[in-house]
Amino acid sequence: MARSPRRFAATAAGRARRLLLSTPIFYANGPPHIGHLYSALLADALHRHRGLAGAGPGRLCTGTDEHGLKIQQAAAAVGTSPPELCQRISGLFREAFTQAAVSFTDFIRTSEPRHQRAVQHFWRALQAGGALYKGCYEGWYCTPEECFLPESQLAEHRDAQGQPCKVSLESGHQVHWTKEENYMFRLSAFRDPLRKWLQDNPRAISPEPFYQHTLRWLEEDLPDLSVSRERSRLQWGIPVPSDSTQTIYVWVDALVNYLSVLGYPETHGEWWPSAHHVVGKDILKFHAIYWPALLMAAGLPPPERILVHSHWTVCGQKMSKSLGNVIDPSACMEQFTVDGFRYFLLRQGVPDRDCDYYHEKVVKLLNSELADALGGLLNRSTALSINPSNTYPRFSESCFPKVLDYREAKSTGRASAEDYEFLASVASLPLQVATYFESFQIYKALECIALCIRQTNGFFQRHKPWKLDRKDPVEQLWLDTIIHVTLECLRVYGTLLQPVIPHTADKLLSRLAVEPEERGLSGLTFLPRYAGKPCPFEGRQLGPDTGVLFQRLERSRQQQAETKSS
Repeated sequence: MARSPRRFAATAAGRARRLLLSTPIFYANGPPHIGHLYSALLADALHRHRGLAGAGPGRLCTGTDEHGLKIQQAAAAVGTSPPELCQRISGLFREAFTQAAVSFTDFIRTSEPRHQRAVQHFWRALQAGGALYKGCYEGWYCTPEECFLPESQLAEHRDAQGQPCKVSLESGHQVHWTKEENYMFRLSAFRDPLRKWLQDNPRAISPEPFYQHTLRWLEEDLPDLSVSRERSRLQWGIPVPSDSTQTIYVWVDALVNYLSVLGYPETHGEWWPSAHHVVGKDILKFHAIYWPALLMAAGLPPPERILVHSHWTVCGQKMSKSLGNVIDPSACMEQFTVDGFRYFLLRQGVPDRDCDYYHEKVVKLLNSELADALGGLLNRSTALSINPSNTYPRFSESCFPKVLDYREAKSTGRASAEDYEFLASVASLPLQVATYFESFQIYKALECIALCIRQTNGFFQRHKPWKLDRKDPVEQLWLDTIIHVTLECLRVYGTLLQPVIPHTADKLLSRLAVEPEERGLSGLTFLPRYAGKPCPFEGRQLGPDTGVLFQRLERSRQQQAETKSS
């Protein structure tokens, strides 16, 4: 009989400060596209934000999934061996993520000995718990998705020769009837434990629509799962321990990577289950149903959280090789800069709905928010014509006196009621951003920052410091206060943007002479002089001029021609 499924807490007592963030491991049958990069950037931004907040030891793992029939067939199609194909494709993923400044601490390949050892140990744990049995399995198998699909998820179609065939409803990939003797996993025994885990941990799967979707799956039929393939059909994979006729199912193999990187079966306990998996919605069932059930069966708790995102389309169409519209992330990073493309994907990507990519949208966003709003503000507030001493000038309480409630503030000193409202927005920004990162809504955090940057530009424009007479002591106080407030805002924005645009944020903070040890999030305070506290930056010489913060991008020649013709 299968081991009686146990209940597990969502957090590991005494290890709350450690956290493993992970991307999926990406299938090594083709080069990376922007969807892969989006997964990696989401995890990277969360990892960087956590590090800057001083939240405790963190790890970020990514890598490539290198076994399975699809790899075996892809290698044969191009006249190479599976190991050679995987070596090349895995290298492309590593290069793309390194180029994109993804701060991974571990890049795992499922062809590595450490992973194969972990998978075989995990299999033996399943076997020892009585969760596996051998049985005859038949059904519709989809090779591109590496899984069996029920009749309800299929549609009638015609193949290239016009012959009737069945395809996956979701992906459109053709399926084939397959009958094999395989090892089966007693998934049906885990419906109640899975439901209990989710009910006890409503934040286990985010965003909320994906949590609800998983609960609905648990209301449906939950048949036992085929977890091996006949070795005669699939040689490229990890053999089942003590049964040379079978190969471990690619998804069981792949999921164990989250334990392999932690040194399973010896040292994983120092980290597990403090893990947050960032995954695409297409692999939700594998991570929200199969993986937690397999873990429970092996005597381990499920991961703390599963963070799910949707897909990217291109000009309203699904990316596909046949349409020739697959977007190469390396080319995008060269065209829009690394930070520019990072910002676009994280600013425009909304996890619970599909997002659309097109060139003009990238150019418009980056020019508006990074080049003009943020870069323009830094340029104007540090210009020698406005700030000839090139310092962080003094703040004057008489020009900008403190009020108890900004909502009741009238024009006081030189500041207007609108100015007090703007200050309150910036003061609340660090907590807002932290809350949005915690709730996996990075796009909302960036939306708030962009809004505050616009408000700061409005503040600067409203008071026109370039028109103030520096020779008049009263005017000089107000001029210095305007610049002090603006630089304080920029310091906050630069600090908060580090997880998303690390190079640009570093450039901005260096220009403001903010030292590396002053760039953390835990001690971030805004405008301490307004509260009557000392400001460590006041009177400090600014850093050297770092040039244009973010270069404006030109529209493509095609777009320019279209504009002229219209």
